[in-house]
Amino acid sequence: QVQLVESGGGLVQPGGSLRLSCAASGSIFSRNAMGWYRQAPGNQRELVAFITSDGSTNYADSVKGRFTISRDNAKNTVFLQMNSLKPEDTAVYYCSDLQLGYWGQGTQVTVSS
Repeated sequence: QVQLVESGGGLVQPGGSLRLSCAASGSIFSRNAMGWYRQAPGNQRELVAFITSDGSTNYADSVKGRFTISRDNAKNTVFLQMNSLKPEDTAVYYCSDLQLGYWGQGTQVTVSS
């Protein structure tokens, strides 16, 4: 059974940084594209970034130049480095195995002074 466990969320001031991690188990991680989504209250879940098995990346326009997705296949982990955070980045962030359709439980990110 595939399990995805996110960590690294928290409260940060505008302009600050956070690094989210997503540890995967139960799948052939290195073969799968992985993504980070977020959902703010009252909004639909949106794709923030994804990374393919060969390391190609893609970002939502709202986070380009501020967020970086990466993966460590040896550790079955995908990361989301978030810099220059804004209040509108506040949301629950989820990682997803895009090949298998599995989701983590989410981690809260709050950007506020």
